[in-house]
Amino acid sequence: MFDLLTKHLIAPNVWRYSIRAPEIAVKRQAGHFVILRPAANSERIPLTIVASDPAAGTLDIIFQVVGATTRELAALPEGGAIHDIAGPLGHPTHIEKFGTAVMVGGGVGIAPLLPIAQAFKQKGNRVITILGGRSQDFLILENDLKPVSDELFIATDDGSRGQKGLVTDVLKTIISKEKIDIIVAIGPVVMMKAVAELTRPQGIKTMVSLNPLMIDGTGMCGVCRCKVAGKTKFACVDGPEFDGHQVDFDSLKRRLSMFKDEEKKRMEAGN
Repeated sequence: MFDLLTKHLIAPNVWRYSIRAPEIAVKRQAGHFVILRPAANSERIPLTIVASDPAAGTLDIIFQVVGATTRELAALPEGGAIHDIAGPLGHPTHIEKFGTAVMVGGGVGIAPLLPIAQAFKQKGNRVITILGGRSQDFLILENDLKPVSDELFIATDDGSRGQKGLVTDVLKTIISKEKIDIIVAIGPVVMMKAVAELTRPQGIKTMVSLNPLMIDGTGMCGVCRCKVAGKTKFACVDGPEFDGHQVDFDSLKRRLSMFKDEEKKRMEAGN
């Protein structure tokens, strides 16, 4: 069991939890994730590690309430316990001094972007951050990202904060003005695909983080399979980060839609 120390609602249906997990906290690196179950009979869900404190033995996760398991997780009280957490899982982000690195985050995809931006900055990169959301209410971690960003831009669909439009509109302007050495984009599939298509003609290295449905986290179940460079990869053990120019986003979107349809049927059936 893992103690839930604190919980904070940071956006509509988006929670930040601090959990006591000393063995995971000491090993976690940027890009890692965990798979957890709120209770013994819960489904397993993957969640990004947003931060960790090895000395205190804690880790922070951020999640959005979108289905039965995340509703169950959100219902846990401070002082309660999460039944089990496996991690850290996946490959950590490859960090080196590239030069100018652009971090592009959309919605809850901003959560995994935070530790990556921090790691890029620590390596001496110039970090430009672009955050996007439906409205200002759905923007998260802006104050956490400001200290590690040489420049920070915001785009919202409704124009309630920053530039009205998409993160790709901001990215297009930045690319036209200066040389970019690497881009990390994390968010909805349609957003990551749009970023990859924008950067492909310029040949700008573009990494994306895939978060399909996962079960065991060891590559055995095959649920998180995706196509990268024409080959089948498993996001849990081969990723979660891949070259955005090689990801088959259309097949990924079809798989995600299939599971969302199943979840909708279960909710309508009251399961």
